[in-house]
Amino acid sequence: WSRFRPDSVVTALAATPGAVELPAEASPLLDLYRRLDHLTSGAVTPLMGRALADLGYDATYSLRPSGRAAVVPGWSVLTWEPPVLTTHEPVLLDVGAAGKGLLADLVADVLRSSGVETFSVDASGDLVHRGRDPLRVALEHPLDPTVAVGVAELAPGTALCASAVNRRAWGEGLHHVLDGRTGRPTHDVLATWVVADTCLLADGAATAAFFVPPPRLEAELGVASARLLSTGRLEWSATFPGEMFV
Repeated sequence: WSRFRPDSVVTALAATPGAVELPAEASPLLDLYRRLDHLTSGAVTPLMGRALADLGYDATYSLRPSGRAAVVPGWSVLTWEPPVLTTHEPVLLDVGAAGKGLLADLVADVLRSSGVETFSVDASGDLVHRGRDPLRVALEHPLDPTVAVGVAELAPGTALCASAVNRRAWGEGLHHVLDGRTGRPTHDVLATWVVADTCLLADGAATAAFFVPPPRLEAELGVASARLLSTGRLEWSATFPGEMFV
């Protein structure tokens, strides 16, 4: 799945279109991306790898924009018939909006299958909690890591994912959260937090929360969410487990 490794399937498809058979975990990942693409009217898509690379977030981490106009293709450039993904033109995938959450779920599955019952998987912003007791997690202010804007209380068997524009940021106003409709970074929301039953869903929804308000996320995906707008205003769903400091 890595667009940063020269030996990955993603890198190969960026050079030469074709058909590849993907592992079993590809189905929930790509199926979620389909839902997120529809929910956000194209803002969240796995097809923005080239746009990210052109802005400088490339395989060598050059952090130097190419100057090319970013064009994010639509889903018509590929066909997904599990387990086979077929691309009809060279396309650079980027599954970073949900892929780390999937990885955290897979690690949790390995631990459970090995007989470990009580644990937390911390994937730097993506957290799977399988403890016996609730876990309280501070929600970091994206502009001041010494300040919490609230606290989430994770019940056993749930996951929390956070996303913020201050992470992986460079240049003049550039960061990793792009709007697939424009190929440019979004600036209306500074940070998001989502609690869900799986880390995959929480991770993908945390990206969607940059474009969709908490009530609609809850209605469409069944997740609890909160977000900090660039105006400083906090928004959260009625079911968000924890408290906000406002």
